[in-house]
Amino acid sequence: VQLQASGGGLVQAGGSLRLSCAASGSTFSPNIMGWYRQAPGKQRELVASIRSGDSTFYVDSVKGRFTISRDNAKNTMFLQMNSLKPEDTALYFCKLTQYRLGVPYRDYWGQGTLVTVSS
Repeated sequence: VQLQASGGGLVQAGGSLRLSCAASGSTFSPNIMGWYRQAPGKQRELVASIRSGDSTFYVDSVKGRFTISRDNAKNTMFLQMNSLKPEDTALYFCKLTQYRLGVPYRDYWGQGTLVTVSS
């Protein structure tokens, strides 16, 4: 499985960006796809995730501003980011976790896409 993330860029505070993550290969279901971010000098953190059945999770800091979605037919995941803040500045990564018999089986990571929010 290969993941290709795109959509990052430079935006002013209050603006919007839409990230995409295209998966190729045998992604298999069930799986969970997620967006992580890593700011300079900080640990990588989970931002949002979505199961193959479409249930979602958001970290508190992005609730109400970010929306995660996926198109299972196209093996693509999206992150719509609205009302961006300077503290959202980070390298954003997408991840796919395959499950077998109810337990995580294998992780795949995409390359990062940089989001920079100016004040």
